[in-house]
Amino acid sequence: MQYSASILFVIPSMRMERTVVCAAALLRRTKMLSIALRQLPFPFCIILLGLSLLPRAAAQGYAIGADVSFLAKCEQDGVVFKENGKAVGVLALLREHHYNWVRLRLFHDPAASADKLPNDLPYTLALAKRSKAMGFHLLLDLHYSDTWADPGKQFTPAAWSKLKHEQLVHEVYAYTRDAIAALRQQGVLPDMVQVGNEITNGMLWPDGKLPDNWDNLADLLNAGIRGVAVGSAPDPRPRIMIHIERSGDYDAAVWFFDNLIAHHVPFDVIGLSYYPFWHGRIAQLRGNLHDFALRYRLPIIIVETAYNWTPGGMAGKKTDFPESPEGQLAFLRTVDAAVRAIPNGLGRGVFWWEPAAEGGLRGRGFFDDDGNVLPVITAFDSSASP
Repeated sequence: MQYSASILFVIPSMRMERTVVCAAALLRRTKMLSIALRQLPFPFCIILLGLSLLPRAAAQGYAIGADVSFLAKCEQDGVVFKENGKAVGVLALLREHHYNWVRLRLFHDPAASADKLPNDLPYTLALAKRSKAMGFHLLLDLHYSDTWADPGKQFTPAAWSKLKHEQLVHEVYAYTRDAIAALRQQGVLPDMVQVGNEITNGMLWPDGKLPDNWDNLADLLNAGIRGVAVGSAPDPRPRIMIHIERSGDYDAAVWFFDNLIAHHVPFDVIGLSYYPFWHGRIAQLRGNLHDFALRYRLPIIIVETAYNWTPGGMAGKKTDFPESPEGQLAFLRTVDAAVRAIPNGLGRGVFWWEPAAEGGLRGRGFFDDDGNVLPVITAFDSSASP
């Protein structure tokens, strides 16, 4: 169990349930703490708690992970995944090849969206139980949307669409608290929680849309972080990841994280997406990861990455790897090496986005058109950490 310096922000005008805005907001580094103390505006009352008695989940070593959020839907649709021509369980196959984390996304009410995606709370709970039973650590990805949330769209859930800011902040807190509590009660408390998905441009638009609404976004993120802490009690709080997609754009990423820190949003892990068809070549990624680590001194995880085993994603673009089964394997090994090379041991893992998928996403997955597993599954066989 780990403990860390905390700040208690007391806002006299808020009702008691919301008095402690950041009791669970653990600011671990002196630099972040001093920034917060210097910039926090009056009339906030600041109480430095020193070593907080609020526990935080310990780090779990290097993450070799996969987002398997579509897995149960594929199984329900009758998709058969195979190794050497024989049906195989995807989770068992991942464990056999040294994967130790899964990532699961959660939508607020996917039935309210035209996309009708499967990832509601009961679906996610069932997949979390299967994963935890096989020994995986769990990263929960909260989208705060009824459908996909990414840099180009951050739709507010339909049920919240008419709420004013203060009401929306409360709903984010209550929803997060209840979702985390439900997982904890079922024995599958996440080890890490993403508060938002690829939020470079904010979340819960228009209320939390950037660049104009930094104060609103900070309120929303802190509400989610507080919900994680309350929902996980009395167990240690899951580690908090903030996830953006700008792995290939140093200036944009620094703009985001510098503003995030200046707005007193504490977090434990930087999460980045890296898709070379959007974010550039591997040398650019290496340089940015190095510089992010030196600037922020926080653990960094490539929490989404993928590459085609069949031509498609890199058509007409400069590429470091062929779009082939062998190129896909070389890509993952190279990304992993870039993360492990981050200074001061701050490179903490890599997650493949949807190795088990169907339809148009299969070209980036771990299985060919006949369902047989591809060479990429062996990427960590010789270099895996326990």
